[in-house]
Amino acid sequence: MQTSVIVHPPPSQPMKNTPNLLILALLFISLLGHAQTPKKPATTVNYGNNAKNGHYFATRGINLYYETYGQGKPLLLIHGNGGSIKDYRYQIPYFAKHYRVIAVDSRAQGKSVDNGPELNYETMADDFDALLTHLKLDSILVIGWSDGGINALLLAMRHPEKVKKLAITGANLRPDTTAVTAEGYQMIAEESAKLRAGTPDAAAKNTLKLLHMMEVEPNISLSDLRKIKCPVLVMGGDFDVIKPRHTLEIFENIPQAYLWIFPESGHGTVHRYRNEFNAKVQHFFTHPYKKPNWIDWEP
Repeated sequence: MQTSVIVHPPPSQPMKNTPNLLILALLFISLLGHAQTPKKPATTVNYGNNAKNGHYFATRGINLYYETYGQGKPLLLIHGNGGSIKDYRYQIPYFAKHYRVIAVDSRAQGKSVDNGPELNYETMADDFDALLTHLKLDSILVIGWSDGGINALLLAMRHPEKVKKLAITGANLRPDTTAVTAEGYQMIAEESAKLRAGTPDAAAKNTLKLLHMMEVEPNISLSDLRKIKCPVLVMGGDFDVIKPRHTLEIFENIPQAYLWIFPESGHGTVHRYRNEFNAKVQHFFTHPYKKPNWIDWEP
């Protein structure tokens, strides 16, 4: 197995959702843990609600919303549970200088409305595959955060010919406390119970779908993980809601992988460590995978 560990030193300190999705939004924010709230970027671009760059793609009963920025090699951005394209507001302007960025609202989130009764990660991964086929793209780079990392792993497993390189942060393989902290898992269960106790409207039912998916999924085996053919940069925070030892487990079972654990960080790596995150992912994308010699002292 070709694997390598990168532990980076601490850096210098540097959505529009419907009201009924407030619980899920607050849950996601609370899971950021030690992530410091950064200042808003100096930009007038309304990522996630930009008519100039926005498009819809009809696939399997829904209209999948996505926005494109920049030119060059294609880069797909997949956000976390209950999020939207806006969650990548610190990444889109950076990577659009180098790539054709394709940022997507996942099924049942953002502008990608899904009125079906259930959700699963495999369906979402296949949504992205269908979008890439529609755009005539067959070799892409991918960044996935949280649930977006799960979707990205599944995309690489189910459609390996589509993914050239993959960078994930805060992803998990299982919906249990071997992967997720007890506090985080309990919070998801409690919020689901509160919503079920009432009489949820359509938007609240959508939130329940998203929460329920986190309660029972994903269920990715280590043997399936080992089938990933592309190089993967596996990341997470040392105080992430996804346990660092689980992030290590993901890293150890991907044949060509690097590991980067963010110090003093919770789940919000793409915000809290945005400059370091962007630079490290860009370096990963632009350099061939090479397993360092364990005794190699030179940079």
